[in-house]
Amino acid sequence: MDIELVSGGNDLAEAAAVMAQLRPQYSASGLRSQIEKQLKAGYQLACARSAGRVIGVAGFVVAEKLAWGKHVYVDDLVVDEGHRSSGAGSALIDWLKAYGREQGCGELHLDSGVQRFGAHRFYLRHGFDITSHHFTACRL
Repeated sequence: MDIELVSGGNDLAEAAAVMAQLRPQYSASGLRSQIEKQLKAGYQLACARSAGRVIGVAGFVVAEKLAWGKHVYVDDLVVDEGHRSSGAGSALIDWLKAYGREQGCGELHLDSGVQRFGAHRFYLRHGFDITSHHFTACRL
């Protein structure tokens, strides 16, 4: 399995098709447009490939905050439905940890919806701890 950063072109189209499984509120063109917009603002996209096909995607940023110092924050992590339990998710997490170390980051962070019990088990198996609750002011 190969993992690489992507920035556009056909790689982005393939990545967006997988990302749509996590973000179904977007149309195909809307999702690609939003990813392109975020790439310009520092968002990065890592893709896991098997047999030349994108089967997993991790969207993330490298940032610095008072609370965490320099860190990697994973906004999006999804493996194609037909390739779950194939090792792609684990490979992406391992890649993100290594990339973070290369960038001088001390931590890897993500949020996960409270209803995503399978994802929570996956993250706990990969060394994540549940350290906080995330609050959202939905209407501003």
